[in-house]
Amino acid sequence: MAEVVFDHVTRIYPGNDKPSVDDLNLDIKDGEFLVLVGPSGCGKSTTLRMLAGLEEVNKGRILIGGKDVTTMQPKDRDIAMVFQNYALYPHMTVADNMGFALKIAGTPKEEIRKRVEKAAEILDLTEYLDRKPKALSGGQRQRVAMGRAIVREPKVFLMDEPLSNLDAKLRVQTRTQIAALQRQLGVTTLYVTHDQTEALTMGDRIAVIKLGILQQVGAPTELYDRPANVFVAGFIGSPSMNLNTHPVVNGKAKIGEDTIDLPTEAVSKLTAEDKGQIVVGFRPEDADLAPADDPNAFSLKVVNVEDLGSDGYIYGNIITDGSAAEASTMMSDQNKLTTVRVNPRALPKVGSVVKIKIDPTKMHLFAPSTELRLN
Repeated sequence: MAEVVFDHVTRIYPGNDKPSVDDLNLDIKDGEFLVLVGPSGCGKSTTLRMLAGLEEVNKGRILIGGKDVTTMQPKDRDIAMVFQNYALYPHMTVADNMGFALKIAGTPKEEIRKRVEKAAEILDLTEYLDRKPKALSGGQRQRVAMGRAIVREPKVFLMDEPLSNLDAKLRVQTRTQIAALQRQLGVTTLYVTHDQTEALTMGDRIAVIKLGILQQVGAPTELYDRPANVFVAGFIGSPSMNLNTHPVVNGKAKIGEDTIDLPTEAVSKLTAEDKGQIVVGFRPEDADLAPADDPNAFSLKVVNVEDLGSDGYIYGNIITDGSAAEASTMMSDQNKLTTVRVNPRALPKVGSVVKIKIDPTKMHLFAPSTELRLN
C-alpha cells in the first residue's frame, strides 16, 4: 500500500513570517492520481517538494504507506520525480538515461535492460533507445524522463508541471498518455499544475490550493458543479464562471435594472456582515438568451461575439441605470465582462441589448463576507 498522508503539514521558509503551506491535511489513496492545482506561488510545488524530502517540514508529518517519512532522506522514500525540465544527461543514450538510477543502485545489468525495454515499450520509445537526447523532440524527451521514473518501480510518482515546456498540441497528446499510463501502472501519483484544464482532464481527484491553504478536494465534476467558495468557482472552468456581487431586494437579486429569483434557503443564510448583498455565479453554458418580456432575466449590452463553429459566445456589460456600466464589484476574470454561451447560428449583433436567463438549478450563490457557498 502506498497511501500518502499530509497530517497538519506546515512549511515556513526562513525569513518569512507567513507559511508557504499552512496546516495541510490531505489523503492520497493507494493508486490514486491526485492533481494539485492553483495559481503561481500558492504552495503546490512546496507541497510536492516536502513529500519528496527536498523541503523541510516545520510542523506536522508526512506518511507514505503508513510509514512516517517526515525526516527521512529523499533516497529512502521510494519515490520518483518528473520535472518541468527533463534533466537528461546529454552524453548518454536514451537507454542509459532511463537506467541510470538503477545502475547507481547496483541493479544487475540484465535486470536494468529488462526494465528499460519494458518501459520503452509502454512509452513507445523502443526505436529511440540508442539515440542521444539532442536527437529527440521535446515530447520524446519528456517521455524519456517519464521512463526514468517508471523503471525505478517506485511507490509514488511526483510530477511537477511536466508538460509546461511542450507546445499546445503536444501537451494535449502527452497528458492523455500520462493519464492512461498512470492507470495502467496503478502507481499513486501527485501531479502539480497551474493549468486547470489539465487538472480537470487528468485527475481522479483535484485539490485546489490558494496562498498555502487547501480550498477544496474532490472529483473534477464535484469541483465544477459545486465549488465550495468564490475562489474555486472562478479558478475551475474555462471560460471562467461569471461572478458578480448584487444587492438583495425582497428576496431577489437586483442585477442592473432587473431582478431574478433566488432560493429562499440561500437568502436566509446571509448575515449582517453581507450588507444585504449576494455573490451570484453562473457558468457561460448555464444561461441563455430569453424573450424581452421575461420577468426573471437581466439585460446585457453585447460588447463582443465569438463564433467558434460548434459554439457561440457573447461578452457583455450588465446594464445599470440605463447604461452599460462596468460593474465595479465584478469578480470574473473574463475581461471583466459577462460571458454567455449561445447557439452560434443565433448570435446577436455587437451593440445590441439582450435578455439573459440563468438556469435556476445551475446558479452558484456565495456570501460576500466569507466567500463561502450558500446553496
